[in-house]
Amino acid sequence: MSIFSRMSDIINSNVNALLDKAEDPEKMVRLIIQEMEEALVEVRSTSARAIADKKELTRRQEWLDQEAQEWERKAEVAVNKDRDDLAKGALGERNKAQESVTAINKDLQILDETLFKLNEDVGTLQVKIKDAKARQNAIIMRGQAAQTRLGIRRQLSDHNIDDAMQRFENYERKMDDLEGLIESYDMGQKTLSAEIGELETDETLDVELIELKARMGGQLTIEAAPVVVESTTPEDDQDSAGSDQLGRDQSANG
Repeated sequence: MSIFSRMSDIINSNVNALLDKAEDPEKMVRLIIQEMEEALVEVRSTSARAIADKKELTRRQEWLDQEAQEWERKAEVAVNKDRDDLAKGALGERNKAQESVTAINKDLQILDETLFKLNEDVGTLQVKIKDAKARQNAIIMRGQAAQTRLGIRRQLSDHNIDDAMQRFENYERKMDDLEGLIESYDMGQKTLSAEIGELETDETLDVELIELKARMGGQLTIEAAPVVVESTTPEDDQDSAGSDQLGRDQSANG
């Protein structure tokens, strides 16, 4: 199991705890990023220790290689001096050194695999931290909006709101009753100003009625007396002229 997986479990548990407590969104996001940064620091520290261990094992491996070569040289010297007993002892020391080198090689292989995973964990954490910081403001605003909506929903679902609205409606009804009582005292009574106003209204209506009748009377007269155009002859014109002249003479004599 990689260190990053273990740290992810720690982060997730802390995040769930924060969500359960309904912490302030801004504080919650900041703490999440802080947890991720702390996880990155721990992974880097673990990587640093693994690198140091690898360097130490590498130095020991090189020393043991040299040691094995030295014991082999000594075995060759003993053989040249016809000291097989010493040669066997030197070869035994060489074999011990080589066995230690083999064990160190296995340890180095495990360290290389660990460092490879740690390197992946560091890269993953860096990407996640960068992404979290880029989305921090948006997450904070969404969290604040959610908290506000949650508060409103809780208030609306609270029975105290219904009770308050009922009391408000009752008070409104009392105001209606009070205003109705005030208006009831004015019923059947007319003020001087109101009576004069009614007279002015009646006078205005009388004038408008007269004007309406005048307009309608003019229209009826025009419709009742159509214009008739008659044709005349020259003789009729002369008779008419004579009649007009006779009328004027009579007027003058009178």
